[in-house]
Amino acid sequence: MAKKEIEHTSTTLGNQDMKGSQRMVSVVEPYELPEGWKWCRLGEVAKFERGITFPASAKEKEKNENNIPCLRTANVQENIELEDLIYVNKSFMKNNIKKLIQNNDIVFSSANSRELVGKSAFISNVSFPMTFGGFILCIRATNSNSKFLFYFLRLHFLLGRFMGKSTQTTNIANINTETLSNIIIPLPPTQDEQQRIVNRIESMFAKLDEAKEKAQNVVDGFETRKAAILHKAFTGELTAKWRKENGVSDDSWVVKTIGEICLVKGGKRVPKGMSLIKEKNEHPYLKAGNLKFGTVIDKDMEYVPNDVFILIKNYTVNAGDVYITNVGACIGDCGIIPDYYHGASLTENAVKLTEMICINSYLAKQLSSNLVQTQIKSKIKSATLGKLSIDNIKQLKINLPTLPEQQEIVRILDIIIEKENKAKQAA
Repeated sequence: MAKKEIEHTSTTLGNQDMKGSQRMVSVVEPYELPEGWKWCRLGEVAKFERGITFPASAKEKEKNENNIPCLRTANVQENIELEDLIYVNKSFMKNNIKKLIQNNDIVFSSANSRELVGKSAFISNVSFPMTFGGFILCIRATNSNSKFLFYFLRLHFLLGRFMGKSTQTTNIANINTETLSNIIIPLPPTQDEQQRIVNRIESMFAKLDEAKEKAQNVVDGFETRKAAILHKAFTGELTAKWRKENGVSDDSWVVKTIGEICLVKGGKRVPKGMSLIKEKNEHPYLKAGNLKFGTVIDKDMEYVPNDVFILIKNYTVNAGDVYITNVGACIGDCGIIPDYYHGASLTENAVKLTEMICINSYLAKQLSSNLVQTQIKSKIKSATLGKLSIDNIKQLKINLPTLPEQQEIVRILDIIIEKENKAKQAA
């Protein structure tokens, strides 16, 4: 339907210079409204109160009997956040009670970065007296439901419409009261209907919040569920039925140290005075940051020049080796070297487990379980500064079943963890 223009007499309430003046205004109707609704300007149904001004030197950090909390744009988030309040002397309010935050105020960021101008929050309950600064407007409904106006303004902000209506200086965007007064709004005929719309919006938001919370619980619970699954796997509970069906005794499980079941070899730092390069060649250098998520990731991968590789060629990895990082915040990260990184150089911040007498994926998965991670934590002094020595790694204890049962455990874990990962990604 084509936009049409209507004229009506209005009293502009938003701009103090025009307060109470009668004039003919035209409103362009963007679309047809339900019967009884009308298009009007924001200034017809709300008043605007500018914040107080004060020099930067007037800001105080502590409350006293002569000052008052003052809201700034930083406090205007999804709701008003009061953790980072400043205080200013009450004299800046000039005894004007309109400069106090009131219940049902819409606190509006009128001067901010271009992306944040127009952000607003609703005041449902004023817990203590406070004022607001010059970059904020308080929008106060007069002939309409305040929450209805708030959701309309929130929609305007989310659609980026205030960015187009603001004026831009070097570092800040500003939207003035005259511009706000002239924003047109579709208004239901009664405040009762406006409230019903507010109730409907908030009911739908509550359902969205509930769905979001449930999805987040799935994500947050992933690591807990994964830890429980791994514990069952490496204590024999997961394959108890399999052992019974295959005539395998529970006594077939033994405890071995890493040093008993594989060779443990450290990596090598690039010699002092020599550098890695970004240009890709046949000698990737696997840093601790590349040894993630049970495999090798190529983010920010660096490479060893040929003349440097000659000096560290004895510190390379083989496809299928198990790695474990042994320094810093990522200490204990473990996984398997993929085929395409066979022959890559290994950082001094990790070790490789090679020539093992068990299945590499079984070993890598058990290393990531709490059964081993707890041992690792007990051997280091600090999660960020500690170092896990090769001797400490050799002493880590592993629960080891027969090779067929290792294969069965890996098979079951791959299926279960894949389902958990899909659920996490879906959430």
